[in-house]
Amino acid sequence: MQNSLKIPKHVAFIMDGNGRWAQEKGLNRTTGHRQGAKRVKEIIGGAGELGVQVVTFFAFSTENWSRPKSEVSFLMRYLDNFLAQEARFLEKNNVRFRVIGRSDPIPGYLQRRVKKVEDKTRNNTGLKVILALNYGGRQEIVDAAKKFSRQVLESKGNPEDLSVEGFSRYLYAADIPDPDLLIRTSNEMRLSNFLLWQLSYSEIYFCHKYWPDFGVEDLKEAIKEYQKRKRRFGGLDVS
Repeated sequence: MQNSLKIPKHVAFIMDGNGRWAQEKGLNRTTGHRQGAKRVKEIIGGAGELGVQVVTFFAFSTENWSRPKSEVSFLMRYLDNFLAQEARFLEKNNVRFRVIGRSDPIPGYLQRRVKKVEDKTRNNTGLKVILALNYGGRQEIVDAAKKFSRQVLESKGNPEDLSVEGFSRYLYAADIPDPDLLIRTSNEMRLSNFLLWQLSYSEIYFCHKYWPDFGVEDLKEAIKEYQKRKRRFGGLDVS
């Protein structure tokens, strides 16, 4: 791939449009979610081959609980089955899997499945795959503030010493670098409460395709666009 030295280390995805993809084809929304899951596996394989080090998928937000109970129940069961079926794929491809977000009220059976897959892949050294499940960006920041506050109350910290870098250590995945590139499908142009802290200086790429139609070639196009951009991080372009 052209300019391979500028491959983003971390690519985050807002996988939008599963339901609309299905509805426009006269199918059930659950069919769209099934097709979307297939794309996740494809993108994991493609990202690893391209040299991406971390991918984060926004799978289920803290706001998604307001969807119909039947759809939420399907999503939880389907994710459980997907992880059970693809655990071997992750191990075989040296992928480390982890989840960020609040565990409650995720069903117990899914929490156990997540832990099992995380434990099995913990020592893998290849692509890191992060699933944002029952995740909200504002909630993450609040939870980080609570962690720091508890340390202060235990006399293990001083509020005056807190820095931007120091605060980052209290986030869900503090060891993971911020995304270089955010990709959102279905041509919706908003962050939807996703990685609000981490996306501060990320490049953003909006794709008109629904997630079930987004493939590795589309990922390559997004990366090509990323390679054309100059990241200033608030400074001046001196090149």
